[in-house]
Amino acid sequence: MSTEIRVPALGESVTEATVAQWFKQPGEAVAMDEPICELETDKVTLEVPSPVAGVLTELSAQVEDVVEVGALLGVIDETAKAAATKPSAAAPTAAKPAPASAPSSAPASQPAAAATAPSPAPSP
Repeated sequence: MSTEIRVPALGESVTEATVAQWFKQPGEAVAMDEPICELETDKVTLEVPSPVAGVLTELSAQVEDVVEVGALLGVIDETAKAAATKPSAAAPTAAKPAPASAPSSAPASQPAAAATAPSPAPSP
């Protein structure tokens, strides 16, 4: 399912804004409430958060475009979320073997530390 990103209400007397920058590009995964773009008016600069988690599939406005309240900024595909989260789920799996090898090397260093501790005590 696709969700449209629209220019939010900017204030009582403000009817348009300028797209200052995009934080995400098409094809990139976005989390819910993650800032997607920044809008500027003569009174305020604000970040537009993602209404849903998914993958940004389309930008309807470019940097420096003037957009009115309610105008379409872009589209997020929520169904692509599963594909975007699978690589990040695989990354922690790859990190798990490293901690498993760390404890096996830690016991080897502990006996060496215990052997050196009694040596300094008899010298005084």
